[in-house]
Amino acid sequence: MPQPQVVTFERSVPVRHTVDIMVAGGGPAGLAAAVTAARQGRSVFLAEAHSCFGGMGTAALVPAFMPFGDGVNFLAGGFGQEVYDRLFDAGGTGPDDKRGTLGCVNVQAEVLKRVYDELVVGTGMAFSFQTQVIAVDTRDARVTHVICSGKSGLCAVRAKVFVDGTGDGDIAAWAGAPFEKGDANGSMMPGTLCSLWAGIDWDAVRKSGLNAEKELPRAFKDKVFTQEDRHLPGMWRVGQHIGGGNIGHTFGVDSTDERSLTKALLWGRKSMLEYERYYKRYLKGFEQMVLAATGSLPGVRESRRITGDYVLNLDDFKKRAVFDDEIGRFSYPVEIHASTPDANNFEKLEDEFKTLRYGKGETDGSPFRTRLPQGLRNVLVAGRCLSSDRYIQGSVRVMPGCYITGQAAGMAAALAVERKKDPRSVDVTELQSRLKKMGAFLPNFKG
Repeated sequence: MPQPQVVTFERSVPVRHTVDIMVAGGGPAGLAAAVTAARQGRSVFLAEAHSCFGGMGTAALVPAFMPFGDGVNFLAGGFGQEVYDRLFDAGGTGPDDKRGTLGCVNVQAEVLKRVYDELVVGTGMAFSFQTQVIAVDTRDARVTHVICSGKSGLCAVRAKVFVDGTGDGDIAAWAGAPFEKGDANGSMMPGTLCSLWAGIDWDAVRKSGLNAEKELPRAFKDKVFTQEDRHLPGMWRVGQHIGGGNIGHTFGVDSTDERSLTKALLWGRKSMLEYERYYKRYLKGFEQMVLAATGSLPGVRESRRITGDYVLNLDDFKKRAVFDDEIGRFSYPVEIHASTPDANNFEKLEDEFKTLRYGKGETDGSPFRTRLPQGLRNVLVAGRCLSSDRYIQGSVRVMPGCYITGQAAGMAAALAVERKKDPRSVDVTELQSRLKKMGAFLPNFKG
Protein backbone atom coordinates (compact mmCIF):
# COMPACT_ATOMS: atom_id res chain seq x y z
CA MET A 1 0.00 0.00 0.00
CA PRO A 2 1.57 3.34 -1.01
CA GLN A 3 2.49 5.66 1.83
CA PRO A 4 0.77 9.06 1.87
CA GLN A 5 2.94 11.92 0.78
CA VAL A 6 3.96 14.41 3.44
CA VAL A 7 5.15 17.96 2.98
CA THR A 8 6.75 20.10 5.66
CA PHE A 9 5.21 23.55 5.74
CA GLU A 10 6.84 26.22 7.86
CA ARG A 11 6.51 29.99 7.84
CA SER A 12 6.39 33.03 10.08
CA VAL A 13 2.88 34.21 10.89
CA PRO A 14 2.07 37.77 12.00
CA VAL A 15 0.29 38.21 15.32
CA ARG A 16 -2.76 40.24 14.36
CA HIS A 17 -4.51 40.34 17.74
CA THR A 18 -3.16 40.37 21.28
CA VAL A 19 -6.11 40.24 23.68
CA ASP A 20 -7.18 39.03 27.09
CA ILE A 21 -9.53 36.41 25.67
CA MET A 22 -9.95 34.77 22.30
CA VAL A 23 -13.23 33.03 21.51
CA ALA A 24 -13.21 30.60 18.59
CA GLY A 25 -16.61 30.18 16.99
CA GLY A 26 -19.52 32.63 16.89
CA GLY A 27 -22.34 30.14 17.37
CA PRO A 28 -24.71 30.47 20.34
CA ALA A 29 -22.13 29.28 22.88
CA GLY A 30 -19.24 31.30 21.49
CA LEU A 31 -21.40 34.42 21.16
CA ALA A 32 -22.58 34.15 24.75
CA ALA A 33 -18.99 33.71 25.92
CA ALA A 34 -17.58 36.60 23.89
CA VAL A 35 -20.31 39.12 24.73
CA THR A 36 -20.24 38.19 28.41
CA ALA A 37 -16.45 38.54 28.65
CA ALA A 38 -16.40 41.83 26.74
CA ARG A 39 -19.06 43.30 29.01
CA GLN A 40 -16.79 42.54 31.96
CA GLY A 41 -14.30 44.97 30.50
CA ARG A 42 -11.94 42.43 28.99
CA SER A 43 -10.43 42.73 25.50
CA VAL A 44 -11.84 39.99 23.26
CA PHE A 45 -11.27 38.72 19.75
CA LEU A 46 -14.03 36.56 18.27
CA ALA A 47 -13.19 34.46 15.20
CA GLU A 48 -16.12 33.17 13.14
CA ALA A 49 -15.45 30.82 10.24
CA HIS A 50 -18.69 31.53 8.41
CA SER A 51 -20.32 34.71 7.03
CA CYS A 52 -22.55 35.40 10.04
CA PHE A 53 -22.88 34.70 13.73
CA GLY A 54 -25.27 32.09 15.06
CA GLY A 55 -24.16 28.85 13.43
CA MET A 56 -27.04 26.39 13.56
CA GLY A 57 -29.80 28.97 14.08
CA THR A 58 -28.72 31.19 11.18
CA ALA A 59 -26.38 29.73 8.56
CA ALA A 60 -27.70 26.20 9.09
CA LEU A 61 -31.35 27.36 9.05
CA VAL A 62 -32.38 25.33 12.12
CA PRO A 63 -35.95 26.66 12.28
CA ALA A 64 -36.62 26.82 16.00
CA PHE A 65 -35.18 27.26 19.45
CA MET A 66 -35.94 24.39 21.76
CA PRO A 67 -37.59 25.47 25.04
CA PHE A 68 -35.87 28.20 27.02
CA GLY A 69 -37.54 27.03 30.23
CA ASP A 70 -38.88 24.10 32.24
CA GLY A 71 -42.53 25.15 32.13
CA VAL A 72 -42.09 27.26 35.26
CA ASN A 73 -38.71 29.01 35.10
CA PHE A 74 -36.78 30.71 32.30
CA LEU A 75 -33.61 28.61 32.47
CA ALA A 76 -31.47 30.38 29.86
CA GLY A 77 -31.49 33.61 31.86
CA GLY A 78 -28.89 36.24 31.15
CA PHE A 79 -27.64 36.15 27.57
CA GLY A 80 -30.40 33.76 26.47
CA GLN A 81 -33.09 36.06 27.88
CA GLU A 82 -31.59 38.99 26.03
CA VAL A 83 -31.57 37.12 22.71
CA TYR A 84 -35.15 35.98 23.33
CA ASP A 85 -36.35 39.51 24.06
CA ARG A 86 -34.47 41.11 21.17
CA LEU A 87 -35.75 38.51 18.72
CA PHE A 88 -39.36 39.20 19.71
CA ASP A 89 -38.76 42.96 19.64
CA ALA A 90 -37.36 42.68 16.11
CA GLY A 91 -40.26 40.54 14.86
CA GLY A 92 -37.98 37.57 14.27
CA THR A 93 -40.21 34.78 15.57
CA GLY A 94 -42.97 32.82 13.87
CA PRO A 95 -46.52 34.19 13.47
CA ASP A 96 -47.85 31.78 16.09
CA ASP A 97 -45.22 32.43 18.77
CA LYS A 98 -46.35 34.11 21.96
CA ARG A 99 -43.92 36.10 24.05
CA GLY A 100 -43.56 34.89 27.60
CA THR A 101 -44.18 31.23 26.87
CA LEU A 102 -41.40 28.81 27.77
CA GLY A 103 -41.81 26.42 24.87
CA CYS A 104 -40.16 26.31 21.47
CA VAL A 105 -39.72 29.56 19.55
CA ASN A 106 -39.63 29.60 15.75
CA VAL A 107 -36.79 31.52 14.14
CA GLN A 108 -36.52 33.90 11.20
CA ALA A 109 -32.85 33.42 10.47
CA GLU A 110 -32.22 36.79 8.81
CA VAL A 111 -33.60 38.64 11.82
CA LEU A 112 -31.58 36.52 14.22
CA LYS A 113 -28.43 37.37 12.26
CA ARG A 114 -29.03 41.07 12.82
CA VAL A 115 -29.80 40.54 16.51
CA TYR A 116 -26.46 38.80 16.92
CA ASP A 117 -24.65 41.46 14.89
CA GLU A 118 -26.00 44.18 17.17
CA LEU A 119 -25.04 42.32 20.33
CA VAL A 120 -21.46 41.83 19.20
CA VAL A 121 -20.93 45.25 17.65
CA GLY A 122 -22.40 46.87 20.76
CA THR A 123 -19.58 45.55 22.94
CA GLY A 124 -16.82 47.09 20.81
CA MET A 125 -14.91 43.80 20.70
CA ALA A 126 -12.68 42.84 17.78
CA PHE A 127 -14.08 40.16 15.48
CA SER A 128 -14.04 38.95 11.90
CA PHE A 129 -16.05 36.60 9.71
CA GLN A 130 -14.52 34.16 7.24
CA THR A 131 -11.82 33.48 9.81
CA GLN A 132 -11.05 29.79 10.21
CA VAL A 133 -9.12 28.44 13.18
CA ILE A 134 -6.56 26.00 11.74
CA ALA A 135 -3.93 25.29 14.42
CA VAL A 136 -2.82 25.97 17.98
CA ASP A 137 0.55 26.60 19.59
CA THR A 138 0.98 25.23 23.10
CA ARG A 139 3.60 25.42 25.82
CA ASP A 140 3.50 23.89 29.32
CA ALA A 141 -0.16 22.87 29.01
CA ARG A 142 -1.10 26.39 27.92
CA VAL A 143 -2.29 27.54 24.53
CA THR A 144 -0.18 30.55 23.62
CA HIS A 145 -1.44 31.30 20.12
CA VAL A 146 -4.23 30.21 17.82
CA ILE A 147 -3.49 30.29 14.09
CA CYS A 148 -6.27 31.55 11.84
CA SER A 149 -6.74 31.56 8.08
CA GLY A 150 -8.58 34.24 6.15
CA LYS A 151 -8.63 35.78 2.71
CA SER A 152 -5.66 37.97 3.65
CA GLY A 153 -3.61 34.93 4.64
CA LEU A 154 -2.55 33.39 7.94
CA CYS A 155 -2.42 35.26 11.21
CA ALA A 156 -2.00 34.44 14.87
CA VAL A 157 -3.99 35.48 17.92
CA ARG A 158 -2.26 35.75 21.28
CA ALA A 159 -4.46 35.61 24.38
CA LYS A 160 -4.33 34.87 28.08
CA VAL A 161 -7.41 32.63 27.99
CA PHE A 162 -9.06 30.82 25.07
CA VAL A 163 -12.71 29.78 24.86
CA ASP A 164 -13.47 26.95 22.47
CA GLY A 165 -16.90 27.58 20.99
CA THR A 166 -16.26 25.69 17.76
CA GLY A 167 -18.90 23.07 18.54
CA ASP A 168 -16.39 20.36 17.67
CA GLY A 169 -13.87 21.18 20.41
CA ASP A 170 -11.19 21.90 17.83
CA ILE A 171 -8.91 24.05 19.97
CA ALA A 172 -9.10 21.75 22.99
CA ALA A 173 -8.55 18.60 20.92
CA TRP A 174 -5.67 20.04 18.88
CA ALA A 175 -4.04 21.26 22.09
CA GLY A 176 -4.08 17.71 23.43
CA ALA A 177 -7.18 17.43 25.61
CA PRO A 178 -8.72 13.94 25.70
CA PHE A 179 -12.12 13.49 24.09
CA GLU A 180 -14.77 10.97 23.08
CA LYS A 181 -16.91 10.87 19.97
CA GLY A 182 -20.07 8.91 19.23
CA ASP A 183 -21.21 5.70 20.86
CA ALA A 184 -19.11 2.68 21.82
CA ASN A 185 -18.71 1.86 18.12
CA GLY A 186 -17.93 5.43 17.10
CA SER A 187 -21.33 5.91 15.46
CA MET A 188 -22.78 9.41 15.77
CA MET A 189 -26.15 11.00 15.42
CA PRO A 190 -26.98 11.99 11.86
CA GLY A 191 -27.09 15.61 10.83
CA THR A 192 -29.80 17.43 8.91
CA LEU A 193 -29.51 19.91 6.09
CA CYS A 194 -32.29 22.26 7.14
CA SER A 195 -34.29 24.17 4.57
CA LEU A 196 -36.67 27.05 3.92
CA TRP A 197 -39.90 26.58 1.96
CA ALA A 198 -42.36 29.16 0.54
CA GLY A 199 -45.98 28.81 -0.58
CA ILE A 200 -47.33 26.82 2.38
CA ASP A 201 -51.01 27.12 3.32
CA TRP A 202 -50.72 26.81 7.08
CA ASP A 203 -54.49 27.01 7.61
CA ALA A 204 -54.92 23.94 5.43
CA VAL A 205 -52.09 22.20 7.25
CA ARG A 206 -53.83 22.71 10.60
CA LYS A 207 -57.27 21.74 9.31
CA SER A 208 -55.99 18.48 7.84
CA GLY A 209 -54.82 17.13 11.19
CA LEU A 210 -52.25 15.02 9.36
CA ASN A 211 -48.98 14.16 11.06
CA ALA A 212 -46.00 14.27 8.70
CA GLU A 213 -44.15 11.48 10.48
CA LYS A 214 -47.16 9.17 10.70
CA GLU A 215 -47.80 9.37 6.95
CA LEU A 216 -44.31 8.08 6.11
CA PRO A 217 -45.23 4.34 5.85
CA ARG A 218 -47.45 5.05 2.85
CA ALA A 219 -44.60 6.83 1.10
CA PHE A 220 -42.18 4.01 1.96
CA LYS A 221 -44.57 1.55 0.37
CA ASP A 222 -44.70 3.73 -2.74
CA LYS A 223 -40.87 3.93 -2.88
CA VAL A 224 -40.80 7.72 -2.62
CA PHE A 225 -37.60 7.70 -0.57
CA THR A 226 -34.16 6.29 -1.22
CA GLN A 227 -33.91 5.26 2.44
CA GLU A 228 -36.66 4.57 4.96
CA ASP A 229 -35.85 7.30 7.47
CA ARG A 230 -38.62 7.04 10.08
CA HIS A 231 -37.69 10.15 12.04
CA LEU A 232 -39.17 13.37 10.68
CA PRO A 233 -38.88 16.33 13.09
CA GLY A 234 -40.96 18.28 10.60
CA MET A 235 -41.82 21.69 9.25
CA TRP A 236 -41.98 24.76 11.49
CA ARG A 237 -44.02 27.86 10.68
CA VAL A 238 -41.54 30.74 10.49
CA GLY A 239 -43.62 33.10 8.30
CA GLN A 240 -47.16 33.63 7.04
CA HIS A 241 -46.57 31.17 4.19
CA ILE A 242 -43.02 30.03 4.99
CA GLY A 243 -41.83 26.85 6.66
CA GLY A 244 -38.50 25.95 8.13
CA GLY A 245 -37.74 22.33 7.32
CA ASN A 246 -35.97 20.14 9.86
CA ILE A 247 -36.49 17.21 7.52
CA GLY A 248 -34.32 14.29 6.53
CA HIS A 249 -31.02 13.07 7.91
CA THR A 250 -27.44 12.91 6.68
CA PHE A 251 -26.40 9.59 8.18
CA GLY A 252 -22.76 8.97 8.98
CA VAL A 253 -21.71 12.61 8.93
CA ASP A 254 -18.58 13.51 10.89
CA SER A 255 -18.27 17.27 11.33
CA THR A 256 -14.55 16.96 12.12
CA ASP A 257 -13.88 15.72 8.56
CA GLU A 258 -14.49 18.03 5.61
CA ARG A 259 -14.82 15.05 3.25
CA SER A 260 -17.69 13.70 5.32
CA LEU A 261 -19.32 17.13 5.46
CA THR A 262 -19.05 17.38 1.66
CA LYS A 263 -20.94 14.11 1.20
CA ALA A 264 -23.57 15.22 3.71
CA LEU A 265 -24.19 18.50 1.91
CA LEU A 266 -24.49 16.80 -1.47
CA TRP A 267 -26.94 14.22 -0.17
CA GLY A 268 -28.89 16.77 1.86
CA ARG A 269 -29.53 18.94 -1.18
CA LYS A 270 -30.48 15.95 -3.32
CA SER A 271 -32.83 14.55 -0.69
CA MET A 272 -34.92 17.74 -0.73
CA LEU A 273 -36.44 16.54 -4.02
CA GLU A 274 -37.76 13.44 -2.25
CA TYR A 275 -39.19 15.42 0.67
CA GLU A 276 -40.79 17.94 -1.66
CA ARG A 277 -42.52 15.05 -3.44
CA TYR A 278 -43.61 13.57 -0.13
CA TYR A 279 -45.07 16.75 1.34
CA LYS A 280 -46.92 17.64 -1.84
CA ARG A 281 -48.37 14.18 -2.42
CA TYR A 282 -49.22 12.91 1.06
CA LEU A 283 -49.95 16.00 3.17
CA LYS A 284 -52.37 18.91 2.94
CA GLY A 285 -51.39 22.57 2.62
CA PHE A 286 -48.04 21.87 1.00
CA GLU A 287 -49.22 21.39 -2.58
CA GLN A 288 -47.73 24.70 -3.78
CA MET A 289 -44.60 24.66 -1.67
CA VAL A 290 -41.35 25.85 -3.25
CA LEU A 291 -37.84 25.28 -1.94
CA ALA A 292 -36.38 28.72 -1.18
CA ALA A 293 -33.05 27.74 0.38
CA THR A 294 -31.04 25.07 2.12
CA GLY A 295 -28.60 25.86 4.90
CA SER A 296 -25.13 27.01 3.95
CA LEU A 297 -23.98 24.95 6.93
CA PRO A 298 -25.13 21.39 7.61
CA GLY A 299 -27.00 20.93 10.86
CA VAL A 300 -24.77 18.88 13.15
CA ARG A 301 -25.98 17.23 16.35
CA GLU A 302 -22.93 15.40 17.62
CA SER A 303 -19.17 15.42 17.42
CA ARG A 304 -16.37 15.53 20.00
CA ARG A 305 -17.07 15.57 23.72
CA ILE A 306 -14.02 17.07 25.42
CA THR A 307 -13.13 15.26 28.67
CA GLY A 308 -13.06 17.74 31.51
CA ASP A 309 -12.57 17.71 35.26
CA TYR A 310 -16.06 16.23 35.57
CA VAL A 311 -18.04 14.23 33.03
CA LEU A 312 -21.74 15.01 33.31
CA ASN A 313 -23.64 11.75 32.88
CA LEU A 314 -27.00 10.05 32.58
CA ASP A 315 -27.19 9.29 36.31
CA ASP A 316 -26.90 13.03 36.99
CA PHE A 317 -29.80 13.60 34.62
CA LYS A 318 -31.95 10.92 36.24
CA LYS A 319 -31.42 12.18 39.79
CA ARG A 320 -31.85 15.87 38.88
CA ALA A 321 -28.35 16.46 40.22
CA VAL A 322 -27.30 19.54 42.18
CA PHE A 323 -23.64 20.61 42.21
CA ASP A 324 -21.74 23.00 44.43
CA ASP A 325 -20.13 24.52 41.34
CA GLU A 326 -23.17 24.59 39.07
CA ILE A 327 -23.40 27.55 36.73
CA GLY A 328 -26.88 26.83 35.40
CA ARG A 329 -29.66 24.29 35.22
CA PHE A 330 -31.38 22.80 32.18
CA SER A 331 -34.34 20.58 31.39
CA TYR A 332 -34.32 19.51 27.73
CA PRO A 333 -34.93 15.78 27.26
CA VAL A 334 -32.26 13.36 26.11
CA GLU A 335 -32.77 13.45 22.33
CA ILE A 336 -30.50 11.15 20.38
CA HIS A 337 -31.36 10.64 16.73
CA ALA A 338 -30.88 7.10 15.40
CA SER A 339 -27.48 6.74 13.73
CA THR A 340 -28.92 4.50 10.99
CA PRO A 341 -32.36 4.35 9.32
CA ASP A 342 -33.11 1.10 11.09
CA ALA A 343 -36.59 0.44 12.55
CA ASN A 344 -35.36 -1.19 15.77
CA ASN A 345 -32.79 1.51 16.40
CA PHE A 346 -35.36 4.21 15.77
CA GLU A 347 -37.93 2.65 18.11
CA LYS A 348 -35.35 2.27 20.90
CA LEU A 349 -34.31 5.88 20.72
CA GLU A 350 -37.91 7.09 20.43
CA ASP A 351 -38.65 5.24 23.65
CA GLU A 352 -35.68 6.91 25.35
CA PHE A 353 -36.88 10.32 24.18
CA LYS A 354 -40.27 9.66 25.78
CA THR A 355 -38.86 8.37 29.07
CA LEU A 356 -35.65 10.39 29.57
CA ARG A 357 -37.44 13.66 30.14
CA TYR A 358 -38.53 15.82 33.05
CA GLY A 359 -41.84 16.92 34.43
CA LYS A 360 -42.81 20.55 34.75
CA GLY A 361 -40.32 22.49 36.85
CA GLU A 362 -37.69 19.73 36.94
CA THR A 363 -34.08 20.45 35.97
CA ASP A 364 -30.54 19.14 36.33
CA GLY A 365 -27.39 21.07 37.22
CA SER A 366 -24.49 21.98 34.96
CA PRO A 367 -21.18 22.05 36.89
CA PHE A 368 -18.41 24.49 36.04
CA ARG A 369 -15.92 21.61 35.92
CA THR A 370 -17.40 20.41 32.63
CA ARG A 371 -15.91 23.52 30.96
CA LEU A 372 -12.35 22.70 32.02
CA PRO A 373 -10.51 20.34 29.62
CA GLN A 374 -8.16 17.90 31.29
CA GLY A 375 -4.49 18.73 30.74
CA LEU A 376 -5.01 22.35 29.67
CA ARG A 377 -4.55 25.34 31.92
CA ASN A 378 -6.04 28.27 30.02
CA VAL A 379 -8.75 26.79 27.80
CA LEU A 380 -12.49 26.59 28.46
CA VAL A 381 -15.05 24.78 26.31
CA ALA A 382 -18.65 25.80 25.72
CA GLY A 383 -21.57 24.35 23.79
CA ARG A 384 -22.12 20.79 22.68
CA CYS A 385 -18.45 19.80 23.11
CA LEU A 386 -18.47 20.22 26.91
CA SER A 387 -17.51 17.31 29.14
CA SER A 388 -20.40 14.85 29.22
CA ASP A 389 -21.46 11.39 28.20
CA ARG A 390 -23.40 10.88 24.99
CA TYR A 391 -26.79 11.02 26.68
CA ILE A 392 -26.15 14.42 28.22
CA GLN A 393 -24.77 15.79 24.97
CA GLY A 394 -28.12 14.80 23.50
CA SER A 395 -29.76 17.17 25.99
CA VAL A 396 -27.46 20.20 26.32
CA ARG A 397 -26.57 20.53 22.61
CA VAL A 398 -29.61 22.71 21.80
CA MET A 399 -29.26 26.49 21.49
CA PRO A 400 -30.68 27.62 24.87
CA GLY A 401 -28.35 25.12 26.53
CA CYS A 402 -25.43 26.60 24.60
CA TYR A 403 -26.27 30.07 25.90
CA ILE A 404 -26.03 28.76 29.46
CA THR A 405 -22.69 27.05 28.98
CA GLY A 406 -21.30 29.88 26.86
CA GLN A 407 -21.99 32.74 29.24
CA ALA A 408 -20.43 30.76 32.10
CA ALA A 409 -17.27 30.13 30.07
CA GLY A 410 -17.05 33.80 29.11
CA MET A 411 -17.56 34.99 32.67
CA ALA A 412 -14.99 32.50 33.98
CA ALA A 413 -12.48 33.62 31.35
CA ALA A 414 -13.02 37.27 32.28
CA LEU A 415 -12.67 36.51 35.96
CA ALA A 416 -9.49 34.52 35.39
CA VAL A 417 -7.89 37.45 33.54
CA GLU A 418 -9.07 39.94 36.13
CA ARG A 419 -7.71 37.89 39.04
CA LYS A 420 -4.59 36.82 37.12
CA LYS A 421 -5.38 33.14 37.58
CA ASP A 422 -6.02 30.15 35.38
CA PRO A 423 -9.75 29.40 34.88
CA ARG A 424 -9.46 26.31 37.06
CA SER A 425 -8.42 28.49 40.00
CA VAL A 426 -11.16 31.10 39.88
CA ASP A 427 -13.41 31.51 42.92
CA VAL A 428 -16.52 29.57 41.90
CA THR A 429 -18.64 31.49 44.39
CA GLU A 430 -17.62 34.77 42.75
CA LEU A 431 -18.31 33.25 39.32
CA GLN A 432 -21.80 32.17 40.41
CA SER A 433 -22.46 35.55 41.97
CA ARG A 434 -21.59 37.39 38.75
CA LEU A 435 -23.63 35.00 36.66
CA LYS A 436 -26.64 35.40 38.91
CA LYS A 437 -26.28 39.18 38.75
CA MET A 438 -26.53 39.03 34.95
CA GLY A 439 -29.68 36.90 35.20
CA ALA A 440 -28.49 33.29 35.21
CA PHE A 441 -30.90 30.78 36.74
CA LEU A 442 -29.06 29.55 39.85
CA PRO A 443 -31.71 28.61 42.43
CA ASN A 444 -29.26 26.59 44.54
CA PHE A 445 -26.72 29.39 44.89
CA LYS A 446 -27.34 31.23 48.13
CA GLY A 447 -24.41 33.64 48.03
